[in-house]
Amino acid sequence: MSILRESYLYHLWAVLCTVYYDSAVHRCLVRMGAWCNRQIDESRVLRVLCREGVAARAWEESILCRLLTGLINLPAWLLHKLYLALRATFDDSVFSRLAFEMGHETAVAQSWLIMLLWVIPFSHWNNAYSMLGFAALLVLFYAGAMSRRDFRLDVKHIGFYPVVLFGAMFLAVLFSYEPSASFRFLLYHISAALCVLVTVSAVRGTEDLKRLAAGGGVCVLVSSLYGVYQRIQGVEVNESYVDLEVNAGMPGRVESYFDNPNTFAEVLILLLPLVLALILCSKRGISRVTACGVFAVGVLALGMTYSRASWVGMACAMVVLVFLWKPKLIPAFAVLCVVMVPFLPDTIWHRVLTIFNPADTSTASRIPLYQAALEVIRTSPVSGAGLGTAAVQDYISDFNLYHAEAPFVHAHNFYLQVWIEAGLLGFLGFVGSMLWNIKKAARTVRHCAPSAARTITCAGAAALCGAMVCGLADYLWNYPRVMCIFWFVFALTIAGIKVCRRETEAA
Repeated sequence: MSILRESYLYHLWAVLCTVYYDSAVHRCLVRMGAWCNRQIDESRVLRVLCREGVAARAWEESILCRLLTGLINLPAWLLHKLYLALRATFDDSVFSRLAFEMGHETAVAQSWLIMLLWVIPFSHWNNAYSMLGFAALLVLFYAGAMSRRDFRLDVKHIGFYPVVLFGAMFLAVLFSYEPSASFRFLLYHISAALCVLVTVSAVRGTEDLKRLAAGGGVCVLVSSLYGVYQRIQGVEVNESYVDLEVNAGMPGRVESYFDNPNTFAEVLILLLPLVLALILCSKRGISRVTACGVFAVGVLALGMTYSRASWVGMACAMVVLVFLWKPKLIPAFAVLCVVMVPFLPDTIWHRVLTIFNPADTSTASRIPLYQAALEVIRTSPVSGAGLGTAAVQDYISDFNLYHAEAPFVHAHNFYLQVWIEAGLLGFLGFVGSMLWNIKKAARTVRHCAPSAARTITCAGAAALCGAMVCGLADYLWNYPRVMCIFWFVFALTIAGIKVCRRETEAA
């Protein structure tokens, strides 16, 4: 790092920064940022949107919360009683003490687990890996809870709406049009629930948050490097992914090892904000440079996917991240975005222009999908067709609700697909969960001192916002592994909120 500090480029950058901070442009942007902050603090509209609802406020003291907390922690309570009864035996055992210490470091084990799970190629992937992996983490957590009375699973901070959503998944199987087909998908949602439960409970401080974010960063690095390698080797243009007439001259879309370019792009919009957070909160120069390299390769790979919905989602995530992290930078960020437009490659710019082009078959093909999904909601608004894409496909086929040449895979809309799978209760639980988590994160970081936990919380909330925008044109849970990554980011945001509040109380 000393070589870097003595270099010509470093001194040039220092001079430019000094000139900028003394310039009228900087003073103007600071005033504009202060004005934005005042509008946020004094806005009646934002005050209504950001306030916590009655159900969310009552959750922590509710009977249901205490009942679920007791049931989920029953194994830990029984193991602790066994430990107290045979304390001398356990304390004299090297293996017991090792198991206890490993259990107390469940967050470290999870960071290694996600590094291993999320770099497995699609051809070798099995959805059982997620279930087995997070079940093993749960057992490890119970091992740590055996020797410590205060080491317990945290249901309280998970919140009311996620519990409603996961409960709706079980009901969606019971009332499914094809219960046997839906049961398999229930296992995927159980894996996601275990991910949320373990992540929220295992994270104890800022270092745990940074480890988990770094685990996601490894996934970004490995998958993005493989995506760049695919581009170098050459990717054949797949006619099912792109309209060749409207997108003439566009190269093949990279998919890394996720089998689908849209899926790869969805993984990147969920994890790239966490990598950016690591850049902002890293204290060591080598860590920051490494995170910058990972972020740059990830953005490059995201561009190579040519996934329009994910590009829009990523742009939204960046706006939200700046808004939550430092609102005064919004004017400068807007100027930077405008300046960067001319530097976009022609193929990417032309691809962006096709978003609202009705002649694009990819865009036009979504209309029959939306119509079929709305017909399912009209005929079965409360229960839906049943959990999982298989049950929905059978329902739509048997009732002849879809009229297009391409086969119906899913609704290509996050919100519609959740409704037709999990019914009205699942839809309300899903939307409520996202709004509750994002609002809580925004409210927490507004009243929290600058810290790594605050930055990672901002990044998690921004990633969720980007995913929700992307979900307007795609269904992110079509691949169970992406579903697990989605809920990991959701849980990491909750854990970040918890750590931020502890830091604020301790200050």
